[in-house]
Amino acid sequence: MALFLSASLFGLLSKVLAQDSFDPLEYVDPLIGASNGGNVFPGASLPYGMAKAVADTTSGSNQGGFTLDGAPVSGFSMMHDSGTGGSPSLGNFPLFAYTNCPESDINQCVFPKKTRTMFGGVRNDSIIAKPGLFGITLNSSVHVDMTAAHHTALFKFTFLTVGTDGQPAQPLILQDLTDLSSSREDNGTVSVDAETGRITGSARFTSSFSRGQYVLFFCTDFKGGDILDNGIFANSRASADVKEMTISRSINGYPLPGGAFVRFKSGAEPIIARTATSFISAAQACSHAETEIPTFDFDEVVDTATKAWRAKLSPIKVSTEGVNKSMVTNFYSGIYRTMINPQNYTGENPLWESSEPYFDSFYCIWDLFRSQLPFLTITDPTAVEQMIRSLIDTYRHVGWLPDCRMSLSKGYTQGGSNADVVLADGYIKGLRGGINWQDGYAAMVKDAEVEPFDWCCEGRGGLDSWKSLGYIPVQDFDYKGFGTMTRSISRTLEYSYNDFCIAQLSPSLSSTPEPDKEKYILSSTNWMNLYNAKQPSAWWNNTPTGFTGFFQPKYLNKTWGYQNPLNCSNQDSFTSCSLQNTGQETFESSIWEYGFFVPHDQATLISLYGGPAQFVARLNYLHDQNITYIGNEPAFLTVFQYHYAGRPSLSTLRSHFYIPRYFEPTPDGLPGNDDSGAMGSFLAFAMMGLFPNPGQNVYLITPPYFAHVNITHPVTGKTARVVNKNFDPSYQTNIYIQSATLDGQPYTKNWIDHSFFTEGKELVLTLGRNESSWGTRVEDLPPSLGKYEGFNTTYSLRRAMAAKGVKRSGGEGNGGEGVNGRYTPGFGLLQGDKVDV
Repeated sequence: MALFLSASLFGLLSKVLAQDSFDPLEYVDPLIGASNGGNVFPGASLPYGMAKAVADTTSGSNQGGFTLDGAPVSGFSMMHDSGTGGSPSLGNFPLFAYTNCPESDINQCVFPKKTRTMFGGVRNDSIIAKPGLFGITLNSSVHVDMTAAHHTALFKFTFLTVGTDGQPAQPLILQDLTDLSSSREDNGTVSVDAETGRITGSARFTSSFSRGQYVLFFCTDFKGGDILDNGIFANSRASADVKEMTISRSINGYPLPGGAFVRFKSGAEPIIARTATSFISAAQACSHAETEIPTFDFDEVVDTATKAWRAKLSPIKVSTEGVNKSMVTNFYSGIYRTMINPQNYTGENPLWESSEPYFDSFYCIWDLFRSQLPFLTITDPTAVEQMIRSLIDTYRHVGWLPDCRMSLSKGYTQGGSNADVVLADGYIKGLRGGINWQDGYAAMVKDAEVEPFDWCCEGRGGLDSWKSLGYIPVQDFDYKGFGTMTRSISRTLEYSYNDFCIAQLSPSLSSTPEPDKEKYILSSTNWMNLYNAKQPSAWWNNTPTGFTGFFQPKYLNKTWGYQNPLNCSNQDSFTSCSLQNTGQETFESSIWEYGFFVPHDQATLISLYGGPAQFVARLNYLHDQNITYIGNEPAFLTVFQYHYAGRPSLSTLRSHFYIPRYFEPTPDGLPGNDDSGAMGSFLAFAMMGLFPNPGQNVYLITPPYFAHVNITHPVTGKTARVVNKNFDPSYQTNIYIQSATLDGQPYTKNWIDHSFFTEGKELVLTLGRNESSWGTRVEDLPPSLGKYEGFNTTYSLRRAMAAKGVKRSGGEGNGGEGVNGRYTPGFGLLQGDKVDV
């Protein structure tokens, strides 16, 4: 049985478990996010596994396959993604089962997906969801348990009645040449072996969130009952006389149902279906099945999957003393979801031959770079090394690093070339294992220097304007490459940060390190070219927000355009803000929110906004007025950006404002779709008390939600530890850091670097009720490209900003006491809608 875990990881697991009997799987609930648009995959999988088995429902938000919202089941399939938006992906070749066909007539069983759901009603109290196991009972008295190896799934069908309408139980199991979104194209094929019942076939499908297609093959075997007959079905009719078929996509646009079935003589014993898929061939799918699960031993596969998940989660251990179990469940379930996607498709890429790993299901790096991949860099650095190698190998063969990639296809680029951030984050945190960083650096430079013909799906657009004007113009004239002419503000801000990330690698990897570094550091300041110091902000009823100075679109002739800074915010329900050609100049986010996206130069941004007090006032307004939406990734860092203004305690307060109010350990407990584990990693980082600024060697310190957190590094074997002294598990008092020590020495910085994890250091935080002066001095603030100014001194602008013609402006709103103020919070505010300071 194949298992994709290293011996060192199992050794680490043994070491951890030898210390005590703490089992993190006790606190994992895969059903969190299974309703209300969380779109998670709640079924059975290995970490990063290709096989993902679950029941598929007909819900309008079934992107992860199963939803806990009362929608009926249409089938049981083994290919899924997790947490995505948009149209559903995968869900290929679903199985469906009947106890018998009325009057023993196969044509009285219902085959088409749309109509067989009448037999797919769900008994919600029957659902079992654990790492490596999913089970469900249908109202038709068919119970299905499922588990998975890396490419192969087992479905165990148990028939709870002996038959219907007085007929004996002669179970029929069908396999359908369809997927979740009914995207099959022409020439799907299926064949069933008359003697063994083995079903093989293939079909071409449309990839989600892309313009691509893929061909997938499958192989299904059965065990547990004698075969009565088998054959194929087309539309609503079946025949045991026909054993193979090629089917077109549709007639008049209606997707044609088609597939195969196997009928058994008795349903007295469970029938197990073993099904595997491959992007290479049906023979390879069969080989996966026979190699990974040779004996159909369901319990053994469950046990192996359980051990694999325990090995991944055990290196992180928290103190549960005094803490409500729901908080611990929230934490570990968030960690669990970070390892569903991306998926390890190594050996399954038919597009090019390579000895490098191949990972798929990056939905999308615009989401994943912010917290998920940085989290895995701590908890599973070997997997991230493989993902980075895969990204670089994709560049070698496709020409650019992907921003999204799914089902062997280029996905749509949402903002910048944010794989640059992923590579920079891995490089500065010491990831090396087999990574060709020279090629990685070349890929990043190509993003910055060469415009692809079709920048919808790779690289950057508008590079001529970027190089000549220092920004992406609204209504740009771009004849070298083509993409949707929107997002000029968010692309400018993201390209600026992408260039900063290139500069992080250039001193080590460029043939001319200093000139390259200087070049990309300079272009990383291009964000300032879209800052309009005189731009006010008002609500749609013309009520002023009280703040002046916002990013704005700018034309080719350097004159200002206009976008209401509140458009595309959480308060805006009428503006197109995605990839529509009518979209705005920001992507899935407002100018108000993007106004804080200068991750590398918070010091200069604070100065632009009038100093730390006004910066804090803006952040408060962003959150208190519900302008930001914590269910979308651009909000993540804004929760903790108070650190840069010398108010780390307000980051703590804001974190507790959002958790657990918007992140609950319930099926409807996620504020937005999980985006492949982005929401889970935000939650885990926030509760662990160390939040990253991705692409930089920086973790912002807040008190963990537990008395102590231990993180054992999977490679070095050393254990980092965060300890809360005076910890209050009710989170009503003592949530602010008064002082800290690092390895026993006083520590005043409000951030820490990655060596904390690799070297196994101990950070002890002494907590108290009031905001203190800890972490508030300029020398204690996180690194910034610009110089911190205006902290307890007269405000002045950086000369570099003056050189760009940027004038001083500040907010006129109320609030903010300066970095040396003390704040005794009214904790009742944590149950309200605002946090006043």
